[in-house]
Amino acid sequence: MQTRKNPLTSNDLRQCLRVATGATLGFALCKIFDWQYGIFYTVTPMILLGLVPVMSAHAMRQLIASSVMAIIEVGLIGSLLMGSPGMMTLVVFLLFLYRFAFMSRGALFLFGANGVLMLSIMLHFASYPNTNLNELLFNNFWATVLSVIIAYVMMAILPDAEPRTAHKPGPKATHRMRHEALLGATIATISFLIFQTFNLQDSMSAQASTILILFPMHWNGVIGYARKRAVGTIIGVTFGVSVQILLYDWSSQLLLVVPIFWIGLMLFSQFHVREGGGSSIGFGAMTTLGILFGQYLSPDNDLIFSAFYRISSIAVAIIITLFLCYSLHRLLNRFEATRFGY
Repeated sequence: MQTRKNPLTSNDLRQCLRVATGATLGFALCKIFDWQYGIFYTVTPMILLGLVPVMSAHAMRQLIASSVMAIIEVGLIGSLLMGSPGMMTLVVFLLFLYRFAFMSRGALFLFGANGVLMLSIMLHFASYPNTNLNELLFNNFWATVLSVIIAYVMMAILPDAEPRTAHKPGPKATHRMRHEALLGATIATISFLIFQTFNLQDSMSAQASTILILFPMHWNGVIGYARKRAVGTIIGVTFGVSVQILLYDWSSQLLLVVPIFWIGLMLFSQFHVREGGGSSIGFGAMTTLGILFGQYLSPDNDLIFSAFYRISSIAVAIIITLFLCYSLHRLLNRFEATRFGY
């Protein structure tokens, strides 16, 4: 694992503490109150605190708006289009397309990134007849609001030691933005169709991986993050299995799980910050651990089986996604209007 050799700054350390503590708090509240869809309560704080070093009103608005839009869209699709696969596929593509367009422009990247991930997850859950749609939508919205509250509390308790330099994304050519938006939306739609066609209801980690590796929105970035995501997944799963073996019959005891979960997140968040944030090995390890513990850890579930199933399904999903990304990248580059370049 390659990271910066220089030590963590005071700001870096405080961000690590915010990520680990905030995500652990979301996880603990989810388990204490027995809320469904633990992936929302555990992973959303990671995305917010991991990708946004300093919480702001702009970030809050983006996160809440992305959740509200996804809830409205999933509710309408679930009510009106579930019986029309062709029309639903077209609508889903358009919904992904405008989100990736926002991500490509940069200013509303968090709105697009969180929206793409949550829309994909909720559409997958909502397509199964045993899903309570109202419960799904409520949990997503409540998890988003709770994550914003947690982020502000973490910033109040652990503020930065010194001001940060604001990052401003550089300008992009119009043809590059078209390339990125079409690439992301097409692959995300194909991912949705594959998971629906093969009835992969229990492959949430694999589906999330196919979305997360699209965040760079171009072939060089996707293949780079795919490697990081694969390594991060192995590290996260290894940690989760080690916890299961260590605790054995006590793995359902929340008082024992929570501190170990925090230690894992603290370790991985340091790698994430040292790698410069964004699509990092540490971020892959964190989100894998969050999915394993948030969605699959329960007294009647074997986390070890879930962990090894995650590794195999994610490996297959990443390989297929890379093949599709490369093929589409080559196709889009054949046209001047959608050619990738600066």
